[in-house]
Amino acid sequence: MSGTKASPPESARPAVVAPQQSAPRVVQSPALSNPPTAASQRPAVIPPVAAEPLPPPPAQNQGLGGELASLPPVSAPTPSLFPPIAPAARLIDKEEVRAALLVPLSGPQAVLGQAMSNAAQLALFELADPRFNLIPIDTKGTAEGAAAAAAQALAQGADILLGPLFSPEVKAAAPLARDHGVPLLAFTTDRNALGNGVYTLGFLPGSQVARVIAHARAQGKERFALLARSDDYGRAIADSFRAAVAAQGGQVVKVEFYDPQAADLTPAVRRVTDADSRGRGKGKETNQATGPVPFDALMIPDDGSRLRQLASLATYYDVNPDRIAFLGTLLWDDPRLSNEPSLQGGFYPAAPTNAHQEFEARYGKAFGPLPGRIGGTASIAYDATALAAILARQPQGDYSAQSLTNPAGFAGVDGVFRLTADGTSERGLAVRQITATGPREVSPAPAAFQ
Repeated sequence: MSGTKASPPESARPAVVAPQQSAPRVVQSPALSNPPTAASQRPAVIPPVAAEPLPPPPAQNQGLGGELASLPPVSAPTPSLFPPIAPAARLIDKEEVRAALLVPLSGPQAVLGQAMSNAAQLALFELADPRFNLIPIDTKGTAEGAAAAAAQALAQGADILLGPLFSPEVKAAAPLARDHGVPLLAFTTDRNALGNGVYTLGFLPGSQVARVIAHARAQGKERFALLARSDDYGRAIADSFRAAVAAQGGQVVKVEFYDPQAADLTPAVRRVTDADSRGRGKGKETNQATGPVPFDALMIPDDGSRLRQLASLATYYDVNPDRIAFLGTLLWDDPRLSNEPSLQGGFYPAAPTNAHQEFEARYGKAFGPLPGRIGGTASIAYDATALAAILARQPQGDYSAQSLTNPAGFAGVDGVFRLTADGTSERGLAVRQITATGPREVSPAPAAFQ
């Protein structure tokens, strides 16, 4: 949000729930680390959602508290193919509220799962009341393990399931959750696994693409091209890309796919840049092009060596970064990309940094530094647990679809987010630009949903 506005009256702002003095309980698993020390048992630095910019924060840190705000409702949901879930009971009336965390605590993804479990415990000790219990259960990173973990959680009376992480796991656990009328907050980015009580806090392609396309349009870009992998991720990006460009009044001029396993990506770059029709055909690479490329913004949603190769080839085939904007997704959130000259000046969406950095600092104090490049996934587990804990403490709180899909959304360590009736999530993201000295924020994340 831009500009200076008066703070909303006290009655219009959501109440912030302060953490209790006594600690809630973690049902320990042999794979878990010790819970946070007493020094880490303080409120998380996460401002509540408000309809207007928030006043300066109080001296004491605040917890995830964007439960209620006067914002417009989301659009009507698509009718579900599944039977509706029964109304949820008020959680404040329960002597105990149980949240099961389904993450891979063994197998190839055990390091990631352990970090997520630690982050969930951090939220538990910072935000939950004594009635709220967290039950970490190992999914082993497999569909079979996830189904078994979900069955175990439901047998132990779980009121809500947090996780699993991967799409096959979610698809295996979801039917069990639906049969028992228990909501499931997954961490997947596969929207095909969602719906009828199954939600995700994962960073879906739609929010990422929409944010960076909107920024490019604000910079005057009108004609957009996409160069994407020929896999499920690439196709999901392509669908979001077409929708976002149309919604912003732009024009899609090119969509090309490439095999991510291919050793030579030149053919795809030649196609997206119309190299042949511009006089850059085979045997003419040294000739001057007869015309410009047909777009003024090019999205390449990839990372690593493929991204570097594609960007370098694109500049060779006349995609001039001084005139044409390179656009990416969260995959670009890698400081090493500053070493690629072709990508300098490019834009990509990202979670706001301040609250996340504070989360990582508190995590490090309790458990040690987060392993490289998994902090973003661990923070999703923190926010899921914080959301479940906060709803359990509200006087009228429950895990009903109405509560979980509050259109005002919630403020987490990765910015504002809200769950929608079809199970997807919307995120308030910032935009960063790659520079020779590292990424810099050029457009801040919104403080609330419009």
